[in-house]
Amino acid sequence: MIDKLNEAYEKFQAEIETLSAQADVLSLKSSYLGKKGAVSEILKSLKDATPEERKEIGPKANEIKQEIEKLVAKKLSDIELAQINEKLSKNKIDITFTDAVKAKNNNHGGFHPRTLVQQEVEDIFLSMGFEVLDGPHIETEFYNFEALNIPGDHPARDMQDTFWFKDEKSPEGNKHLLRTHTSTIQVRGMQSRKPPFRFIAPGTVFRCERTDASHEMVFQQLEGMMVGKDISVSNLIYFMKEILTEIFKKDVEVRLRPGYFPFVEPGFELDIKCQVCSGKGCSVCKQVGWVELLPCGMVHPNVLRAGGIDPEEYNGFAFGLGLDRLVMMKYGIDDIRHLQSGDLRFNSQFKEY
Repeated sequence: MIDKLNEAYEKFQAEIETLSAQADVLSLKSSYLGKKGAVSEILKSLKDATPEERKEIGPKANEIKQEIEKLVAKKLSDIELAQINEKLSKNKIDITFTDAVKAKNNNHGGFHPRTLVQQEVEDIFLSMGFEVLDGPHIETEFYNFEALNIPGDHPARDMQDTFWFKDEKSPEGNKHLLRTHTSTIQVRGMQSRKPPFRFIAPGTVFRCERTDASHEMVFQQLEGMMVGKDISVSNLIYFMKEILTEIFKKDVEVRLRPGYFPFVEPGFELDIKCQVCSGKGCSVCKQVGWVELLPCGMVHPNVLRAGGIDPEEYNGFAFGLGLDRLVMMKYGIDDIRHLQSGDLRFNSQFKEY
């Protein structure tokens, strides 16, 4: 009986090698392991065997059944893989973007104008020796407020309509929120570095604001700082003017006026003459001809301390750049809501090959 089982197994091996369809493989399996299959038929005579023969035949039969199951599983897997490869070879798509494709004027994807400007600004800062950092969208009030010299009772908290999470306080005793500025990345950057250093922090920020032509609830900022020894306001003004000149590819008229921000002292508002209306007055500049673009100033000593830096030894400047407003100035866009609309007709104007 063992010889018959071995012969059946060898025959099964030979037959399964010739099959290329899953249905045929399953049919072959049934013809050997089914109720009326070859192996089952052989085992019907097991009742006539002696106890000693049964001890030998039983394990051998189970071993052959397991080997047949393995061969069937492998064959089905090989057939499925072959079918997938065949489909892929027949439906292959050429993803190369050749001049011939361009000539046909086929539709294709492109970068959002904000992405184009952010990449350009990052390249400018990288060429000036700045790092580009990133950080989490969900923050604690320590990083969003307290480390930036905005304690719980500070009136500046009312200036930023915040999206708070209904959660328990963190282990540090802080509630969570959607960050209202990318200054949070500056704090993390200070904590992980030793002066001198310079870096920028682009990213999305969230404020529960009423939307209009120049305000959105979700928008993009790019903030940065430079910390070292003997840094002055003149260093700040130099960098800001150089950045704007590189972005607009021309000298841009700006004005610097005093401004209050808890995390800098002294603080300034750097305004740019509206590029949409050339200073004549429009909905973007609220009819005044100027757009607030770069709040900036010298880093407050309390902020340096929160970042683990001794303000007696080091100082520096920090700034915040509204990327959305910069996009509007660069491309003459008169409503910030276009940037968040997801309208492909709007985005398609900025396609670049």
